[in-house]
Amino acid sequence: MTATAHLVTTADASLDLASAEAPQVLQWPGRWPLVQRGDAEVVAVGLGACGAGQGSEARFPAPWPRHFGTVTVSPQGDAAVFAGVHAVQLAEPSGVTRWEVQHGCGDGSCSVMHRSFDEYADDEDHYYADSGSVAFSADGRFVWAHVRGPLSGSEDTQDDREVWAVLYAMDGRVLGYADTMTAASSSEQTSHPDPAQMGLSIGEGEEGSPVLWGRWDGQHLSVEQIGIERILVAVSPSGQHLLTVPMGQWSLILQQVEDGSDLRKLDAQNTVPHHPRSAGADRVYWDYEAAFVDENTIVAGTSESDASHGSARHWLVDADSMTLREEISYPFPVSGPARSAGAGTWYTVSKDRLSVYLWELSEGN
Repeated sequence: MTATAHLVTTADASLDLASAEAPQVLQWPGRWPLVQRGDAEVVAVGLGACGAGQGSEARFPAPWPRHFGTVTVSPQGDAAVFAGVHAVQLAEPSGVTRWEVQHGCGDGSCSVMHRSFDEYADDEDHYYADSGSVAFSADGRFVWAHVRGPLSGSEDTQDDREVWAVLYAMDGRVLGYADTMTAASSSEQTSHPDPAQMGLSIGEGEEGSPVLWGRWDGQHLSVEQIGIERILVAVSPSGQHLLTVPMGQWSLILQQVEDGSDLRKLDAQNTVPHHPRSAGADRVYWDYEAAFVDENTIVAGTSESDASHGSARHWLVDADSMTLREEISYPFPVSGPARSAGAGTWYTVSKDRLSVYLWELSEGN
């Protein structure tokens, strides 16, 4: 049995991949912004509202090259926030920096509170420094930042421990923060429909790597650990459930957001058929990314384990029972994982990383 995927739209990369990352689609209510980070700028193109077609384009000058940090764009498409080695910065399309919050250096051996990128631009150690991550809340009011302390503008963070902070998007004020008790090499945040909640996956190598859940009540940021040696890959449309994958990628785990408890899981081995071009001896495992099509349906891939045998395979998973329903049939071969885009859609990136394809299930599936 197969489920048919319908192509909603195709969008091409705006920047040359020689100096830019592959494009990605951010998941915001009612719209799909295509974002691509280059060394000199970030481009955000609106793919329309609910399939209405391509919209306006915004370009944000980058304060440092792409290797030195991460970036995200606001739900309204009017601001970009950069997480760097020494600071979090919000930029407007005009090139104006609305605010900057400096923080401890991402190079753990450096105790300097840098004032600008130029101070370490040519230093080899800082080239491999950590840079944390940032995310907008669903309504664009807050910026959640995972960085090394201390934070400028917050006198009580006077050490170099890692913190997860909630900033006011309008002016960069530090509203609250919590010590994550981690030593991250990387991190990634997953937004929740409730602007006062956010998920955080922290990479600490083979051991550690916790998943944290944050709640902002307007006065305090509370953080709880809801998994260890896992990656948070998706949040359901209602916000009641989330999906994680162990570092070993052997299972999809459905969890309850309210208390982080594990509800059900789906193992790949002995459940997902081996690739038709495989001899059957290789291990089948899930990708580190997946998407909720609706509250009860998940699109998950085995593209990484399929890569040596041919085209990627994606699967429909019933979230109620965490059982495998059927393989997804595409009008042409796809590559890489299925990534969440919201509004009943998911997206894939072409093998040459030049195009993004937005998908939905065909009627009758």
